[in-house]
Parts: sequence; C-alpha cells; structure tokens
Amino acid sequence: MFSSKIFSHIRMSSGQINRVLISKFSSEVEPPRIEKTINCVQLLGRVGADPQKKGSEERPIAVFSLATHTNYRYESGEFLQRTEWHRIICFKPGLRETILSHLKKGQRVHVTGRITYGEVKGEDGKPKSTTAIAAEDVIFFHSPQ
Repeated sequence: MFSSKIFSHIRMSSGQINRVLISKFSSEVEPPRIEKTINCVQLLGRVGADPQKKGSEERPIAVFSLATHTNYRYESGEFLQRTEWHRIICFKPGLRETILSHLKKGQRVHVTGRITYGEVKGEDGKPKSTTAIAAEDVIFFHSPQ
C-alpha cells in the first residue's frame, strides 16, 4: 500500500519517482538538479603582444591580447575592416606554461574558452569592470618562415 507522500509523487516522471523512492529508503539525500548552461567562446585571430605572467605565485595566470577582424563592404563599394581586441587569460597549469613559453606576438591562434566578468581596482582606487576569455584550449598556428 502506498503512503500518501509517495502517492502524491506518482504524477511525476518515472525518473523523479525513482529519486523520491530512493531518497525515502536511503540515508543519502540527492542534491537538487543543477540546470545546464552554456558559456562557450571560440576565437581565431592574431596575438597582440607576447603573453605576460600575472597573478600571484600561488595563483599565476597567463594573459595576452587577441585581435579578430570583421569585414564590411558598403553599397558604395567602400571596404572597412573593424578590429576587436580580446583579453585572454589562462589558469590551467600545463596550458598556461605552454602559452608563456611558446606564444609570440603576431602568431595566429584558435582559442576556446568561456567569457568571464570581474572587477579590479584602478590606479585611482575606484573599481573597474573587466571582461576576459578564460582559455580552456589554445591551438597554435605556425607561420611559414
């Protein structure tokens, strides 16, 4: 015979019923489901300056700028190229060290990562908003010499 608590959950999907029954008869409590989200950025461009090591000794990061271009052609035939500059940061130890030792200004790279927002204190002591791409993977392209 069903208790009223279990019976009230029968309208749920079978997966939800299984979780209810397991949690009812188990000492472990299942954590609430975390909603899936996506924050994925892919950039292909050229490095603006040699990467720098920043952060602290305990939490070092590699930082470099990356230029991407968008091309426009107006009805008049005039051609315009707009350059966007992106701040790339890398926390991953192996990738960070590879970036710092091998990546050079002008090199073409493909960066996969996620967009991050933060805040730092400016030289005047006031908070300043920052936006960066936290690199998860960087593919290096070598130019013919």
